[in-house]
Amino acid sequence: MKVTIIGTGNMGRAIGEVAVRGGHDVQVVGRDPAAAEALAAEIGGNARGTGSDAPIDGEVVVLALWYLTAREVVSELGDRLEGRVVIDISNPVNVETFDDLVTPSDTSAAEELARLLPDGTPLVKAFNTTFAGTLEAGEVDGHPLDVLVAGDDWAAKKKVIELAESGGLRAVDAGSLKRARELEALGFLHMKVQGSLGTGYSSAVTFVS
Repeated sequence: MKVTIIGTGNMGRAIGEVAVRGGHDVQVVGRDPAAAEALAAEIGGNARGTGSDAPIDGEVVVLALWYLTAREVVSELGDRLEGRVVIDISNPVNVETFDDLVTPSDTSAAEELARLLPDGTPLVKAFNTTFAGTLEAGEVDGHPLDVLVAGDDWAAKKKVIELAESGGLRAVDAGSLKRARELEALGFLHMKVQGSLGTGYSSAVTFVS
């Protein structure tokens, strides 16, 4: 599978490493081509870095971006995303207060981004309840890392599940894209409790049975 990761931050690196572990080809896209190339070198494997004006290689495109930035990027890319599977990993946190979400309660970042995509282009919510360090490790305290996946297009979800599982993670089908509302609330809560947990973003949301 060819995977394009838009974004050169910690989550971009971590998801790139998951993809490389799974044997996939990775394109890292950044506004600064040098930063994208440097991150691709860190990821290793078949990763390569390009600027944002380069053609998009991936059949799967990961928006490894904060929500408001993701909105800008999706609007800029427009038809270049048509026909691809787009993954939204964001939690729409109010970055000024870090105390609430910027999306209304009757929608989600994922649903809002889906509305900006070309018709027929599926969006899948995934990786928003996981932290970069835990994705790189693939587990926490001996438990495989759970990746919760929500979307309306089964074929698109199947590709995201394949991406996660090929990289050694456990994918959990969380239902339709509407469930992104709860996933984003859960992701935000997971971020907020880091201070009281004292785990330094090394904890995981997982299901044990």
